[in-house]
Amino acid sequence: MTRLILVTAVAVIGVLMAADSGSNAKPKQAKPEVLSQEKFSEIHAPILQPARKNEAGSITEKLVPSVPAGPRGPRMARRNFIDEQIFGRMEKDGVPHAPLSNDYEFLRRVTLDLTGRIPSAQQVRDFVADKDPAKRNKAVDRLLASEEFVDKWAYFFMDLFRANGKMGRGQNLFHYWMKENLRVDRPYDDAVRDIVSASAKSNHVVAASNVIAREHVQGKPQPDDGKDFGMVQQLDTHDELAVLYGKTFLGINFSCVSCHDGRGHLEKVNVYLSGKKRVEFYQFAGFLGNSRYMMYWEHGKPQSGEFMIDDANPGYDTRGASMIRVPRFGGTAKPAFILTGEQPKPGEEPRVALGRMITAHPQFARATVNLFWAKLMGAGLVEPYDEFDLARMDPRNVPAGWESQLFHPALLEALATDFRGHQHSLRRLIAGICKSNAYQLSARFQGEWKEDYSKYHARKFVRQLAAEEMHDAVVSATGRPGSFNYNGEKMGWAMQLSGPAGGGDVKYFMQTFGQSNRSNPSKNPTGSPLQAMLMMQSSVVNDRVLAKGDSTVQRLVDTYKNDNGRLVHEMFLGTLSRPPSAEEQSISLSALEKEKLSGAQNLQWALLNQVEFLFNH
Repeated sequence: MTRLILVTAVAVIGVLMAADSGSNAKPKQAKPEVLSQEKFSEIHAPILQPARKNEAGSITEKLVPSVPAGPRGPRMARRNFIDEQIFGRMEKDGVPHAPLSNDYEFLRRVTLDLTGRIPSAQQVRDFVADKDPAKRNKAVDRLLASEEFVDKWAYFFMDLFRANGKMGRGQNLFHYWMKENLRVDRPYDDAVRDIVSASAKSNHVVAASNVIAREHVQGKPQPDDGKDFGMVQQLDTHDELAVLYGKTFLGINFSCVSCHDGRGHLEKVNVYLSGKKRVEFYQFAGFLGNSRYMMYWEHGKPQSGEFMIDDANPGYDTRGASMIRVPRFGGTAKPAFILTGEQPKPGEEPRVALGRMITAHPQFARATVNLFWAKLMGAGLVEPYDEFDLARMDPRNVPAGWESQLFHPALLEALATDFRGHQHSLRRLIAGICKSNAYQLSARFQGEWKEDYSKYHARKFVRQLAAEEMHDAVVSATGRPGSFNYNGEKMGWAMQLSGPAGGGDVKYFMQTFGQSNRSNPSKNPTGSPLQAMLMMQSSVVNDRVLAKGDSTVQRLVDTYKNDNGRLVHEMFLGTLSRPPSAEEQSISLSALEKEKLSGAQNLQWALLNQVEFLFNH
């Protein structure tokens, strides 16, 4: 398999360690930076580097080469404001685009995107036979209303917040809470405010508090006395939460300015952040200064992942010691929103104020719609999704020596405005994207593909299936579910779980396909020769293609004893979501005629090892 590398996620951020980080250490005065700007930029380049240009389009061209150009079709229909922006820009600039996907392409794509699974042979057959002109919209609505949609996107949010064992039993509670939010299409801004302002006697009881519990920085292995708060490094936890909220809810990475001023350091990576000072970050984290994080300690040992979270701390200490950052040098910690300078209203609890300010600012909607656009379209309007440079958003007013970060500013604003105007509904946002003809373009481009077309979204960009999608696609194609234990209940699909599970071959398979361990930010999966080898040799695949139990192979062999042609057709539909070509049909029939059972098993194995099975296109 050709090695393919998809859109690169931001590198894991490294931090400069403070020389004196003990709880009793006296804060030191800040020292002048000893690195030159050139050396600093070199070190920090992986952190805030611009996305490589046109990567999604060039990868798609490698996987789905252009085909000879046919006659240009009629003007592409506009289904919504997304199409007006996308196709209007291409018409204005004379850029050609791919034709619409056929029904087979569309159904597989949208089913994977919305549920993380591939459609069954029966679903493919029914959809293609349906003559209703509105069937694509209806398919989107059906998938959005499914429990599989809830599973897929709850898992996405668990990855986004890196929900893992640091939450203790709260991990499953948070998973349940996210599923309920998605099931009723709770306004996203409402859920975010809950996360930012959550307090709890135990994060094992209040679901939203688990994001805070997850970000705790451990200070000591055990308490000095019964009143010692040092088991959690309070100030560093404030900072970690402020960075998380910036990246996840505002699409801005404040990691660097949490350690030093942007001036003299970030001019070559982020113009907007180069104007931010560390004291401004103090004020941003200052909204959390009263928050107190207490790890439970009982029977001589810490209680795994259980925390009390309240607001009894005295405030943010701008000279307090740090375990993971350069020494704090002092300054005001009076809470002020880093994008506007706004302060809490009189009597307003600071964390409540922070949640209000984050979700009310236009950047919250912009960052959110861009994140979901990237997940559904293969590349964000701004890349990476958490590296917005607010000084480069207007193509008409770009700082000297820079390019605009945004090619479709009007589209981003239109998406954000619609999102805000409809109660921050994620379901409406996703539906609008998937119902657009821009989303429904084929990955097959007619004529010569030019790299510059990528920014126009002139074709559908392919993406490699995530590890959980890969596992569940194999399960769906072969009819052989997995065997995961989730809260004492057996689960057959990886997407149903609150996090990575399983051992042995399954664990190795998932890790090889890029499953996030949730210790670090998740990354887009990247292709490798090892993945190809596992598809050929792993028991995750090979055991499932056998004709035993209620496997697809066994069922098809039993059902179509005298109709090899139908067997081949059904296996293609259930694995690749399309019928075989005449050549594929002929080769497959030859294999079955030699020995039906082994031929059917080999055919199933061969289809799972097709490159197109590994990608959503």
